[in-house]
Amino acid sequence: MASSRDNLQTIPGVGPSISQDLRELGYGSVAELQGQDPQEMYERLCLRRGHDIDRCVLYVFRCAVYFSETKKPEPNLLKWWSWKD
Repeated sequence: MASSRDNLQTIPGVGPSISQDLRELGYGSVAELQGQDPQEMYERLCLRRGHDIDRCVLYVFRCAVYFSETKKPEPNLLKWWSWKD
């Protein structure tokens, strides 16, 4: 059982709901997000739900992958809205 503050929730913008989405997609840690394609992750989640979901989730996924791959992330890129289309 995941704690209320699991590893995925160390990602800026990721709370319980998004961390559950990530776990549902097969990711259990920040490190597992390295090299992933946020667009593909978002599309898989939409397929699992059976409908389109808010594109803000895509932006959070973009931020999460950036966070996972970057040793010293830029503070302005740790806000999900910095990753909008």
